[in-house]
Amino acid sequence: MIGFVNVFKSAGPTSAQVVARMRRIYGVYANDRHIAVGHLGTLDPQAAGVLPIAVGKATRLIPLLSDQRKAYAGVLALGRATTTQDALGDTTAQGEVPEEWGRRLEAAIPSFLGRIEQTPPMFSAVHHEGRRLYEFAREGKVVERRPRSVTIYSIAIIGVEERAARLRVTCGEGTYVRTLFADLGAAIGVPAHMGALVREASGPFVLSESLLLDEITENPSAALMPPENVIPFPTIVLDLREIVDFRAGRVVPLPEGAPAKHVFVRDASRTLVGVGETHGALLAPRKVFV
Repeated sequence: MIGFVNVFKSAGPTSAQVVARMRRIYGVYANDRHIAVGHLGTLDPQAAGVLPIAVGKATRLIPLLSDQRKAYAGVLALGRATTTQDALGDTTAQGEVPEEWGRRLEAAIPSFLGRIEQTPPMFSAVHHEGRRLYEFAREGKVVERRPRSVTIYSIAIIGVEERAARLRVTCGEGTYVRTLFADLGAAIGVPAHMGALVREASGPFVLSESLLLDEITENPSAALMPPENVIPFPTIVLDLREIVDFRAGRVVPLPEGAPAKHVFVRDASRTLVGVGETHGALLAPRKVFV
């Protein structure tokens, strides 16, 4: 089995819990309780929205996904900072919200665009000395974290209330939106945290096409998207002899008309055999699904 599923994760469960549910669904469907299942980027428990899932051999294709851009709509809540940088954490600071905070926010946004440095929050799954940061945080410990470079493509104010702003953020992989919101608050001199958050897109997966877990349970086959629908590699078909060599990890002659560095390889029955990498007139196996 191989394919991707565009899951709508509701607020509450962790990404790992959704993966476990998907493993049960497709384990029953494929009669394989050890089937591989993995997500394409963690979504915080309190956040909702798109959580792309790779099923079966598609988990081996995750490193080949080139489009890792994410889009979010969230609430920047002002006047309170928290331990988790979201509404669920304990209060660490409170402050007045000045009347001119909107103008301050508009002025601060440009400095957060492009390649910026971001320190991972303590309540995160980043490793430190063999442990997750959230394990230290739950023990009341704060450890030193190295800032990471992330890319923010755009931040748009889509609505304003008395003590909150609704923002739409487009960013690269590895970005902590709750940290971005907390840092925006610090930049305008107001304690802040992230309120509600919805991931509207993750690469080619969009919110309008996402499916609830109950919908996937009812029809697992219909929810499964073939790799070609997600990764824009062209497809080539090899004959029987070439397929045998390709499956064995040997380089084969490249058929005419392979216009890209990477291609999906199928046999005469159109079964997906793997991913090949072109080298001049030759095709080398990159991923083989035996």
